[in-house]
Amino acid sequence: MGVRKKNMADQIKADKKQRAFAKLTNCPTSPRKMRLVADQVRGVEVEKALAILKFSPKDASKNLEKLLLSAIANWQAKNESSSIEDAGLFVKSICVDSAGMLKRLRPAPQGRAHRIRKRSNHVTLELGSKNLSN
Repeated sequence: MGVRKKNMADQIKADKKQRAFAKLTNCPTSPRKMRLVADQVRGVEVEKALAILKFSPKDASKNLEKLLLSAIANWQAKNESSSIEDAGLFVKSICVDSAGMLKRLRPAPQGRAHRIRKRSNHVTLELGSKNLSN
């Protein structure tokens, strides 16, 4: 590996260690339904996002609430000295990607069969802070 490429790789590794994020993989909810909830909390402060997710009637909000709490715990592990209120944490980015599908067959009239696709998704949530350089 060249020197410039190695320096860039080391810089990316150092930046990744400073990020506070959490991943949820193979969540058995369709990505479209999860994106509806994810769009509500993108760019919102952490306390407000937790309130939105707690009182949302959608089923996907329960999984996102657990993921947000996990990301907050990851941030606290990296920044033990500062508090959440002083840091001004907010949801920097939230990305919902589709995962594998379970393909099933449902009986249809006249001896036919329809394919049912049970979708799942991957969610990546990253926190940012307004006061600290994160």
